[in-house]
Amino acid sequence: MTEEKPKKTLLKRLRSRYFFIIRKQENFEERLSVRMSLASLIMITGGLIVVLIVLVISLVAFTPLREYIPGYADVNMRKDLFYLSFKTDSLQEALQEKSNYVRSIRRILSDSAEVEDTSNAAQADTASYKNKGAFAPASRADSLLRTEVESQNPYNVAMGGNKDKSNNNLDDYFFFAPLKGIITNGFNPYANHFGVDITSKENEAIKATLDGTIILSAWTLATGNVIIIQHKDNILSVYEHNSVLLKKEGDHVQAGDVIAIVGNTGELSTGPHLHFELWYQGSPVNPVDYITF
Repeated sequence: MTEEKPKKTLLKRLRSRYFFIIRKQENFEERLSVRMSLASLIMITGGLIVVLIVLVISLVAFTPLREYIPGYADVNMRKDLFYLSFKTDSLQEALQEKSNYVRSIRRILSDSAEVEDTSNAAQADTASYKNKGAFAPASRADSLLRTEVESQNPYNVAMGGNKDKSNNNLDDYFFFAPLKGIITNGFNPYANHFGVDITSKENEAIKATLDGTIILSAWTLATGNVIIIQHKDNILSVYEHNSVLLKKEGDHVQAGDVIAIVGNTGELSTGPHLHFELWYQGSPVNPVDYITF
């Protein structure tokens, strides 16, 4: 009876060496021989697999090939999306600021503490009340002043025509001519023309008529590039159809400072000129009565 051989453990099997020989089929000539253990074979195979995995990960992470794998986004696309989101927020803030300025202007022109909010707030400037064919509503103080003046002079015209200048505070001011030129269309409030049109040479500078603060510097469909300046004693000056605006909202200007360039912008413009208006206590006055153009 033959004696049974003891079984080899797993560790011994892994450490057992094997001889791998490669021969030619025709003449059994030995071409290659390798002597290694099963453990060495497993380690070599595992190392090759790890190297292959590292190469694949590097190829995906650091080359444009990752864009073809679902779930990976282009880095430039992410930057563009972030920039567009940031720009959208900035535009919303700028639009809100513009809306606040427009509401402030309407409040000044109407002399009212409450202003109706509309969807066309961005175009609520002087053109918003010109097209209505009526003046902005006057305050209680303004109405009392008009009543007093009219009682003293029955021939006084509230529109700013032939009036008694002795009762008008505008006589105390020296108005700087915004532009030297020829008046082609005069003051006519009955035709909704609340200022004067002045023609001059092309690219002439437009100057502020008094010290004040810019409360509107924007573009509108009807009047083009327009600037409105708030002066003391509730005096407003309006400059329309400019080609270039040189001042922005909130800027403080002195009389004679250049604020714009003569232009031909807006649907109501028929040629290069300046449309200039002067408002006092919520009503338009004839600029020719106070300024020599």
